[in-house]
Amino acid sequence: MTSPPLPATGTETAAGNLILDHYERLSAVVAACVTDPSSRPEAEGFRPAFAFPALDSATRAYYSAATARWQHLGEYRGRPLTLLDLTGNPATGTTKTFASLLIVARAVEHIRRTGTPVMLCTPTSGNKGTALRDAVLRALEAGLAEPHELRITTLAPLSSRAKLRRSRLSADSELQALNPLLLLDSERPEDVKPLARAFADAHAQAWARDTGGRLWFSLELENYLVADAARAFFENRVDPCDHGPKRLHAHAVSSAFGLLGYHLGRAVLEESGESLPESRPASLLVQHLNTPDMVLSWKYGSFDRSHLPGYTLDPATGLHVQHEDPAFPQTVHRLDEVLDPTFYTHRPATSPAMNELIGRHGGAGIVVSLQECLERYPLISGLLADTSARLPGDPRTLTEWSLVMALTGVLNSVDRDLIGDGPVIIHGSGTYARDDYVAVDAADYHVVRSVEDVAAAVWKR
Repeated sequence: MTSPPLPATGTETAAGNLILDHYERLSAVVAACVTDPSSRPEAEGFRPAFAFPALDSATRAYYSAATARWQHLGEYRGRPLTLLDLTGNPATGTTKTFASLLIVARAVEHIRRTGTPVMLCTPTSGNKGTALRDAVLRALEAGLAEPHELRITTLAPLSSRAKLRRSRLSADSELQALNPLLLLDSERPEDVKPLARAFADAHAQAWARDTGGRLWFSLELENYLVADAARAFFENRVDPCDHGPKRLHAHAVSSAFGLLGYHLGRAVLEESGESLPESRPASLLVQHLNTPDMVLSWKYGSFDRSHLPGYTLDPATGLHVQHEDPAFPQTVHRLDEVLDPTFYTHRPATSPAMNELIGRHGGAGIVVSLQECLERYPLISGLLADTSARLPGDPRTLTEWSLVMALTGVLNSVDRDLIGDGPVIIHGSGTYARDDYVAVDAADYHVVRSVEDVAAAVWKR
């Protein structure tokens, strides 16, 4: 039986800016995870250097959206719960803000140093593209670059359309033409990745010849690790974990970039002697049934869905039910359920690294269903009621489920004895509802199906 949460032991909130507060550490983080931080200036395989603009009033204004909050939520069955809220940028509602600001800042620094325009090209399930577009707009509005110098092409699955937001990049006709938003009509959402890569590879030379600029395919792990390392620095400043029970960090994941970045930050702190290696927290991976690949890999060493437990249909409810494996949903509507299209990566290349970290520092994985999230929704709403990440009263209006998934995974893991009895830190990586933004409409995007379609839309300007 599910027990109610205990009254909060305190509502203290610590806040900070993950980028500005730790700007001087960026070089150490880059050195720890990037083999070659130099620029690749050639058109094919272009990449700006891992160099960031000097801080002045304009760059500080640009980075001001990189806020984070640390807030105690009370206890659940004796486990203290703390929210690491990474959703504070109202233009995105997700943790993708942090990496996107640094990615676009590198493009800005390259433009300043070389005078060469940069067009970012990124595939996305929705949130990454929204955050990069917001970062580009923030850079333009801060005067860090001109509209023809800094641009972005975003390719998302058509199934993610409801998650995509209107902004001045859509409303302003010139900016819309310079920064095309493309939606891929495909049965496989993850096809956006090879298609965006194929476009960048096929047209990099022609783009350089025709525009004098560079296409940057920005989807690389290191681009995200650098920003996410600051989560560990923030934790170490506001609530160090070297003493006391071992913690567990919980995160709803597709490829676990956020947790990998956190562990990178911990490694930097341990190398400098600021944290003890033995206090490194464990990790909890939370996924949904459409893409449970990281949990399967952690538990079975394989992405093979044959390892999923056997479900039976309950004729009284119409739900699929199982009780043999506590790491998977006990009740679910569909066995290939898409709880949130944000989580769309099959066979992530990051699984071996995450498996190694869990093997060394502890942790687990769990898959949750929409049915389980809805059952937990009133309890989760109560836990978040006094935070800046509070939920809408009607779950049907929620369009980003990451935070609810993470908390459902934690509560289920506690009830099923999958995790220890220490404190749990929940990474609030995303939450927003329909009333939090204006979704794009048909005039804001181009539907594409091929490299040729992408090229036609990008070259339209």
